[in-house]
Formats: sequence, structure tokens, C-alpha cells
Amino acid sequence: MLEGILPKMPPPLTLLGVVLVLFLLYLLSSTPGPGNSPPGPRPLPLLGNLLHLDLKRLQVSLCELSKKYGSVFTVHLGPKKVVILAGYKTVKQALVNYAEEFGDREIVPIFRDTFKEHGVAFANGNFWKEMRRFTLSTLRDFGMGKRGSEKKIIDELHHLTKMFQNFKGEPFDTTLPVNYSVSNIICAIMYGSRFDYTDPIFQRMVNRANESIRILGSAEIRLYNMFPWLHWCCGRWLVNRTQILKNFKNNIGEIKGLVQGLKDTFNRQDLRGFVDAFLVRQQEESDQPGSYFHNTNLHYTVSNLFAAGTDTTATTLRWGLLLMAKYPQIQDQVQEELSRVIGDREPQVEDRRNLPYTDAVIHETQRLANIAPMSLPHTTSCDVTFQGYFIKKGTMVIPLLTSVLQDEEEWATPHSFNPGHFLDEKGCFIKRDAFMPFSAGRRACLGESLARMELFLFFTFLLQRFRFTPPPGVSEDELDLTPSVGLTLNPSPHQLCAVSRA
Repeated sequence: MLEGILPKMPPPLTLLGVVLVLFLLYLLSSTPGPGNSPPGPRPLPLLGNLLHLDLKRLQVSLCELSKKYGSVFTVHLGPKKVVILAGYKTVKQALVNYAEEFGDREIVPIFRDTFKEHGVAFANGNFWKEMRRFTLSTLRDFGMGKRGSEKKIIDELHHLTKMFQNFKGEPFDTTLPVNYSVSNIICAIMYGSRFDYTDPIFQRMVNRANESIRILGSAEIRLYNMFPWLHWCCGRWLVNRTQILKNFKNNIGEIKGLVQGLKDTFNRQDLRGFVDAFLVRQQEESDQPGSYFHNTNLHYTVSNLFAAGTDTTATTLRWGLLLMAKYPQIQDQVQEELSRVIGDREPQVEDRRNLPYTDAVIHETQRLANIAPMSLPHTTSCDVTFQGYFIKKGTMVIPLLTSVLQDEEEWATPHSFNPGHFLDEKGCFIKRDAFMPFSAGRRACLGESLARMELFLFFTFLLQRFRFTPPPGVSEDELDLTPSVGLTLNPSPHQLCAVSRA
């Protein structure tokens, strides 16, 4: 009666065959590679070490494993062997002293699906070297980290201040105002002009980028990166992958429209920003076969810069404002120093040297916020022996930045907000080698100088004008510092009050 309803059981020989195959996979995946491979937990067939890992807080799981297996160890993310680097000394040694060997980018399936190895973030070889060199020099030409950027940032801060003032001290979510403002800095450098916060194209692009950053850290996407064949058998259930591809396609469409507008008004004698500089290079190499300066590369590089130039700095700033509301006594000290040193005039980058406590608070915010806990994955460019362990060419490597910024051998109170980490006994600012939020080596953040300028000017400008407090009825102790899951670690959803100090 049940025939045709229940699935047919495979014959015993088939079951035996499946068991034998899985057993062989288990033995093969557990066999050390050539030489002395880094240690790690024994993997299961196909699943690897998934049972050892919390995919929603992968960096926490990896830090726990490092306590058992050391600063260089192996995990299997599904069937893929991955080497983890933990702790300041090990990460620095790999990324700086072995910069060439650990300098390639591992392009995981979700980024291969989207960028197809174009642009500047997810590429390797001569292609990447040429695009990084051009991008870095062009961004500097248009003021990245220089006086020109400082003016753009200050101008943008006036718009953000007005938006904050419009809330009249009432609670609001800082996400969109801060993201819009920070995004406009990189947009001004790329396109030569800023967007109004009400511009629908601008809003859609920022909102899509925010959503993609959030779901890129989801368990579903992590599983897809481990088992990309899931797309072929379970594609309709991979809703986050579908959404990321949709967001990417739509943002590229918006970028194409913006670039076309610049092409239509292009004047080689009056370059407005990064896009114009790219168009000049494109014209110069138009007759060169194999030139990297084609439209697809332009669109994808602009997309890389837009996402990177928006999320990381905006996220860090939001952490900074939340921490000021959480620790009002630290906010008091920052504002006292600002009033004493700057007074009522607008902050300038050169003020940093005279604001040691404020500078320490900004650095400590970056350290504790730990927004890129696993950086972006690397891959070895050749066979390498590192700290006595043999690592094959093409092995995925994760520099665990969270283990650097929270290294117990480097920081007195690694899990607490303590500006004293960056101050000496006289209250002077001190640099710390283990401060590595921008990563290091060949793949260090190319926008570091701009991000540092933005963080300083945004933070001082806003703290000079507003006092940040929890919403009425919420105590400082109730403000939650648990990060949200994402490719970067954002603060959990919250509201703050920006009370004018005037």
C-alpha cells in the first residue's frame, strides 16, 4: 500500500559503497600534506570542521581553536583546507615579512560570482598590481589623505550636522545619516561631486551596499562559499546569494549611468575625479590589446571603492558614537580636551597632535570595534614554509585580525574599552605596533590615509557640537555592544540622542 509513496531504499551494496567512499574521503582529508602541515582538529568527510564552528561568529570559534592548536593551525571549511594565522606576532610576520608569499587574494565563490576577478579588491597577478597602482596614485592625485580631502570632509560634515540637528535631541538611528555622509566623501573623489541625501539613486546604492554587507556574513553565504555546488541543486533556497547578485547588478547599473553622464561631459583639460582619470588612461590605451582599462574594470573598481569607502569608516564612526553614549565619562574628557585645545573653531587634521586623549579614544574605538575580524581571505602565491610548517601554493589563509586587536600579550585589557592603551604615563599619545585594523602588507587597505582623516574629522566635529546619550528611559548599561552579523561587524540596531551643545 505504501509502495510509490516512500522512497525506495538503495540496495545494501550501494550503501556499503557510499560508506566506503566517505571513509576514504575521511582518511584522505585527515592525511597530512607534504612536510609538516599546521595542526588542527580532525575533519569529517565533506563537512570538514563545521561541527567545531559557529558560522554566525566564526572569528570567535577560530580564536578558541587557536588556544588549543597555536598561532598557525588548519581548519577545514567544508572540504576546503584553510590555514589560520592568529596573534599579532604571527599575523605581522606573515603579512609583512612574507608579504609576497601570503599576498594573493582568495576569491571565494560569492565574490567570483559578482566581480569575476575584475576591479581592485578581488583580483590577483599583474592585473591586480596594475589596478592597485593606478587606483592608489589617482586617489592621491584627487586629494586622498591630503588637504583637498580635508575640505571635502568638512563641507560634508556641515550637511551631516544639519541632519543631526533636525532630530532636535530626539532618539534616531545613526546608520543612514552617517553612511550617507561618509559615502559622499568617496563619491566626491570618484565622480567629482557629492549627492544630496534625498537623491533616490544615491539612497538606493547606499541601502543596497548596506544590505549586501550584512548578508555576506550570514551562515547561508558562508555555506555557499564552502559548497558552491549548492547553487546547482538548491539554488532557489539560496535567497541571500540571489539578493547579493541582484544588489550588485542594480548598483552596477546605477554606476554605468553615472559614468555615462561623466563621459558625456568629459573634458580632458578639467579632470573632476577618479572616473575622469580612468577615461584618460582608457583613451591612451585604446589601441593596446589586452589593456586593463576597459569599461567593465572601471565599473567594478568604482563599485569596490564605493562599498569599501562607505562601510568601514561609517561603521567605525557609529561604534564611536555608541561608545561615547555608553561611557559618558570618556565623552566628558574628549569634549573637555576639544574645548580647551580647539574652542569654537572647526577642527583641522593638524590638531590631532594636540589632542592626544581624543586620538587615543578614536584608536581604541577602532581596536575594540574590530569591524573586520577576519580581514578578507588571502591565498599563498607559492609553496612556503612558515614557522616550521609547510603550506602549499594556493592554500586559503585567514589572518585573524581580531586575535591581533585583542591579543592578550599586547593589550592590558583586550576586551574592554580603554583609551589608556594608547597613552603613556604623561598622557601623551603612543603608537602601538599591534594596532592593525587596516591589515598590513600588500593587501592593506588602500584607503587607510583617507579613512584615518575621516575618522578624526568626523569624530571631533560631531563631539564638538553634540552630546550623545541613550534614548530617554535607557541607561548607559543597557546599551548593547554585541555586534550584528555581517561581513563587517556593525553595532546592533540602536538609537541615540544627539543633543546640541550650543
